[in-house]
Amino acid sequence: MSRADRVALLLSLLAVVIAYGVTDRIFERMPHIEDEMAYVWQAQAIAGGRLTLPSPAHPKSFLVPFVVDYNGQRFGKYPPGWPALLGLGVLLGIRSLVNPLLAGLGVWFTYRLGKRVASETVGLLASILTLSSPFFLMNSGSLLSHPFGLVLSTVFALAWLDAWDGLRLNPWLPTLAGALCLGMLALTRPLTAVGVALPFALHGLVLMIRGNRATRYRLVIFALIVLALASLIFVWQFAVTGHPFLNPYTLWWEYDRVGFGPGVGRLEGGHTLYQARINTNFSLFVGAHDLFGWAQYSWIFLPFGLLAAFLRRCWKALIIGAITPSLLIVYLAYWVGSWLFGPRYYYEALSSLTLLSALGIAWLAGWPTQPDESWRSYVGLRRARPLAMTALLSFLLSVSLLVYSPMRLESMRGLYGVTRARLEPFLRPEAQQLTPALVIVHQEKWTEYGALLELQNPWLDTPFIFVMSRGPQVDTQAAAAYPDRTVIHYYPSEPSVFYVEPRPTQ
Repeated sequence: MSRADRVALLLSLLAVVIAYGVTDRIFERMPHIEDEMAYVWQAQAIAGGRLTLPSPAHPKSFLVPFVVDYNGQRFGKYPPGWPALLGLGVLLGIRSLVNPLLAGLGVWFTYRLGKRVASETVGLLASILTLSSPFFLMNSGSLLSHPFGLVLSTVFALAWLDAWDGLRLNPWLPTLAGALCLGMLALTRPLTAVGVALPFALHGLVLMIRGNRATRYRLVIFALIVLALASLIFVWQFAVTGHPFLNPYTLWWEYDRVGFGPGVGRLEGGHTLYQARINTNFSLFVGAHDLFGWAQYSWIFLPFGLLAAFLRRCWKALIIGAITPSLLIVYLAYWVGSWLFGPRYYYEALSSLTLLSALGIAWLAGWPTQPDESWRSYVGLRRARPLAMTALLSFLLSVSLLVYSPMRLESMRGLYGVTRARLEPFLRPEAQQLTPALVIVHQEKWTEYGALLELQNPWLDTPFIFVMSRGPQVDTQAAAAYPDRTVIHYYPSEPSVFYVEPRPTQ
């Protein structure tokens, strides 16, 4: 292991620590948005050996966001890849550690990819940029699927280069590893998998035309493995809905589809290229700030990285760099943009962006940008080049770490009013004496109810289970289905008071 490898390993371990700090201090080890709540429900169900569960009586009263009730069964709408891994974390009691551990792997494999494509220097710069990115930190501290997607896409890219650049004596291991990663990405974020795969598919087409018989054979095997794994999406859809081609997304919102035209998206006429451009422009505006935290100039070194790749004729860097525009193009077909956690639909392109930025920095500074290139000794005025870049990079990293990232992360604290403090009334000894209890939550905002789902599992056999109030008659009927439980009426505006009857109206 080289000195650079050891430094990268330390950066990876530091990423785990920092990401867990975000998980613990900012997000309080809780889901905050609908996607996270659905992922947690699915993970708990999978940890218990189930993809679906019987729908409860009055399912709308026991609402879990993005968890569907269909034909008497309840299941999450999301593909099974990430819930399965998160379910392993639930089973081992380390749910809050899964994404921080993936963050560490993301930094490590970003370094390996930069070292593979350019040099150890570029790899280290890419890992430092990743670790300092507020975009990276926000998502690494969440319960979303993107950190898993980043690891899968980065390992896939690294394995692809190892399999088809002609340097390995036995290319079958990276061929199989790359196929497994891309297939798993398809089971986790299918549209993202398409965007990540497109640049490599074009390269694969070139290899099919120019390569020898052995190369073509491996490409066919690679494609068959990816298709076999990706096709498990249809097996999963059949298992949960009874129909292999029924997308569970459409069972929650019928318009939640990929494409353009009527019936796609919430606009009256359907999703359009004009709306796609608006969504993309806004996502890129947010990303220009959140990528590295350098105000709106996080992209500033990307053009220099592309220029260096062209001048050096580094096709590997160009393929990796093409992941970003590929995802931008693919997600034009999705009707909603992303901004809350940064432009997270493009998150799996993060290693692409950090690698090109790192390549641009190294090229401008005169540092090594190729595997066998040695460090140059500068004298006289020429020393200003690396010194100026070192000073500029130090300033930019300081701005991100000391100003932008703390501000951006702090803005996520208590997101939508979801905090662990909302659980405390139910953890008091006097509250525990009332269990098993059914709590009718008279919420003003749905998140006042949603925050309490942290205390409930999919089987509804926890000490407290929670009903979203839908009126006296429906609430009474929902409670009657659980006659062995104490009925409590709870008003989040009075967190310290439990009512045995609905509170008198003012």
